[in-house]
This record gives sequence, structure tokens and C-alpha cells, in this order.
Amino acid sequence: MSNQDANPEELVCREGDGQAIEILTPREVPLGGLRAKKVRRTLPQRDRSFIGAWCFADHYGPDDIEHGNAMALGQHPHTGLQTVSWLFSGRIDHADSAGFTQTVLPGQVNLMTAGKGISHSEFSDTSHGDFTLWGAQLWVALPNHARFTEPTLVHYEPPAVTGDGWTAKVFIGSLLGSSSPVPTHTPLLGAEIVLAAGGEIEIDVDPEFEHGLLVDHGVIEADGCEVKAAELAFIPVGRTTIRIASTDGARLLVLGGTPFGESIVMWWNFVARTHDEIVQYRAEWQDQITKGGQIVPESRAMRPGRFGIVPTATEPPIPAPEMPKNVRLKERR
Repeated sequence: MSNQDANPEELVCREGDGQAIEILTPREVPLGGLRAKKVRRTLPQRDRSFIGAWCFADHYGPDDIEHGNAMALGQHPHTGLQTVSWLFSGRIDHADSAGFTQTVLPGQVNLMTAGKGISHSEFSDTSHGDFTLWGAQLWVALPNHARFTEPTLVHYEPPAVTGDGWTAKVFIGSLLGSSSPVPTHTPLLGAEIVLAAGGEIEIDVDPEFEHGLLVDHGVIEADGCEVKAAELAFIPVGRTTIRIASTDGARLLVLGGTPFGESIVMWWNFVARTHDEIVQYRAEWQDQITKGGQIVPESRAMRPGRFGIVPTATEPPIPAPEMPKNVRLKERR
């Protein structure tokens, strides 16, 4: 189901119009601790940090959460990014320090803007009888002019667009005549496409965009290049169309955007511009959640600070990992 190699190889196809399509394979990582939910991470990679402003892509499921592998992320911080939650199955309850609470269901998007700083929690919910959790968690890096914006949350359920052998839902940007009202700070695209067996679609795309095709299940052919389940195909700028087909049927996410053009430093849940900013953010989070060097037993006992406090939270906040010793974090471009 996934490639557990900590250093996955990057493959290159040279089909279609001759522009290289890179196939990025995932690595399996624990989400929130060694005994926590496992996810397949395809972005960032050693040689690929961005697709547009998309800087992080986790893909998970289908998971039977009645018998373990649930999502249980207690209060934790973010800076300098937007998180995008998209589900294929299941239910996630979101709460944050800006005062927003929102349940996410399949076919709905939650976009949380962390900006200058926010804390939030995410828990899978089986109260409605759906015990299969399946979806993607994506991050967008905020450009320099917007990275200290006020935190907020936007929720949206896009309409389905259908054609011969395919269905699409556009949750960010515009594609196939459908446009999303979800605000972003750089030009972006995010859409789900489902292909029936033998289905094929040719999408008109912005030639100034980079694109990524993240295959959830099935196998697709993208401009002559085979992309398997859990792989991400990177398509560089310059194309005006992308042809996608599947013999047995498939589901995928289409991500895109103009090249980000800025360097970032990304560590744990923080996106910043320098190593020293990361050190500062970590110190501020640890100061909020500890008293006498110990984690506070309840989130309501946290100190106020940059990241705020989730008003409905009762679980202990998640402490930050230790910073790497004698190493300065490197910039990504």
C-alpha cells in the first residue's frame, strides 16, 4: 500500500509533450507519535519541496478506526501556513484557538489559515456509525506578505461536475468550469477527480501553474505516464492540457499553483523564513503549555500567548520535539 523507504527514489517519465513528469513515491510516517495514526507522505521530498505553494501532502486510509488507527491530534500549534483537510470517507471534528469548531465530512473542505499563529485539535468521530477514515491533509505555505495574517477558518462543500466517465469537485481555485470561493494568498488549484473504469478526461490547465496528481486509489495514465496508488506525479509549468485515463477506475487529487518563488524553513508544525524564527516559535509554544517544566494537565490551564487556547479542549497539548542539536535548519525552495 505504501513505500516505507525513508529516502524514496524519484522517478522521471518523459512522455506527452516532452516535459518531464516526476513520479514521487511516499514514505510512511506516524502522525502525532510512534503509536499514532500512520500516513503516507509524498510532499516534501528531498528534491521537491513545492507544487505551487503546496508544501506538504499526507494521504491516509482507508483505516478501520473502530479498532485503532483513529485520528487523535490534541491541541498543537501552526504558523505561516494554511491547512487543507479533504475527506473521502469518515468524519473529523476540528476546533481551534480562533474560536472555530467545524465537522468535516466527505466532499467538504476545511481551510484553516494559521497566519501569525494558531493552535487546533482534530479528532475522528464514529458517532454517526462511519468507522472508515480516508482522506488527505495538505499544507499551503503563506507568502511573505501574508504570513502574519490573522488566523481564521473557511468551510466549503463544492458541487460535483460530471462528464462521460468522470466526476470532479473543485475545492480551491478553478477547473472544468467550476470555481471555489475559498480564499488563498497565491494562485492555487485543488480538486478531486473520480474516473470510472475506462474513464478518460482532458483538463485545460493554466500553463503558468505547476501541477501534482496525487492518486488515492487505482492506477492512472497521465499524458502517457503511469501513476500508481499513493504516488504523486509532478508536472512542470508550460502545459495547457493534461490527459488522465484509467483502465479500472481511479480517484485522485489535482493540486496546482504558480511556482512559489520564496524560500521557507519548515520544521514540525511551523513554516517560517529562518532557523531563528523556528526556535522562537517552539520556545513560545513550550512556554504556553508548561508550568514548572511540566506539561499542563489540561489545555484550559495553558498560558495565553501567540498560539491562543482552544476553548473547548480538555486534553493535554502536544509538546514540540527537541530542536536538532548543533544543526541549523535549511531553507527549502
